[in-house]
Amino acid sequence: MDFVGLVLVGVLVGLTTVLFGFGGGFVTVPIITLVHADLGSDTARVAAATSALVMLVNAVVSTVSTKRETLAHLKGEWWLFILLAAGGAFGAFCAKFAPETLLKWGFVIYIAVTAIDLLARPGFFRRGGAKVRTKAVKGGGGAAGRVGGVGGVGAEEALGEGGRGIAALFGFPIGGLASFLGVGGSVMTVPMMRRSGATMTVATTLANPLTLIIMLPAVLVTITTHASTEVPGMLGSVDLRSALALLIGAIPLIVLLRRRVPKIPEVIHAWGYVILLITAGVVVAVS
Repeated sequence: MDFVGLVLVGVLVGLTTVLFGFGGGFVTVPIITLVHADLGSDTARVAAATSALVMLVNAVVSTVSTKRETLAHLKGEWWLFILLAAGGAFGAFCAKFAPETLLKWGFVIYIAVTAIDLLARPGFFRRGGAKVRTKAVKGGGGAAGRVGGVGGVGAEEALGEGGRGIAALFGFPIGGLASFLGVGGSVMTVPMMRRSGATMTVATTLANPLTLIIMLPAVLVTITTHASTEVPGMLGSVDLRSALALLIGAIPLIVLLRRRVPKIPEVIHAWGYVILLITAGVVVAVS
């Protein structure tokens, strides 16, 4: 695929970043897999590493463009952030030693299990969680403090559009798996936020700052520890040329749509998320 073709694909990357919170991972991994199919055992590693860089930059742009009142749903989640970052670094480091088969089919299986879970269990296509949440009156802000009234005496209030959030203990496995496969954190964070009661718009929007936290240490680990391939334009396992082309197409669309987020019915938004997941898995499986 030539440079111009990758720029056009980047437009799709930008669209998925805004609408589904993917940061581009589920478009980037299949595309880079196709571009570097001739690398053999290095193909999946290059796809995951390049995807991490594209997701990092897109997540930065998207987060900066997000309204402060939406980002406020993540206020006080420091333990979640720390564990996401630690998991991101760990997963990227492990990817250095993983066989290509594990990275490729791990991606496919991960997608398949997630899609089945979304279709089989309730709570994703309609806002999940209880109708009320427990609000901490003193101490323990954020999701960990809200669930069960941890950190203080609780008082019930209506569940807001951000839901109850994500418990911090899930941070490390989310970050580790996301960076290991190059998929970003949205495949776990969006369903979890949906089932906690978040709207689809808020869940997909908050997936971008969470992806930023995961992918920053992941990209640093990838660049500093992964050996370069013989392909020109590579930094570690990152294909800088392809990443640049994808970002040229993605960034303008992210900035444009973040200022005016499209209004999509909840059910259609949720089905679009699942369909894109399945499509990405199929492309990688047959490549």
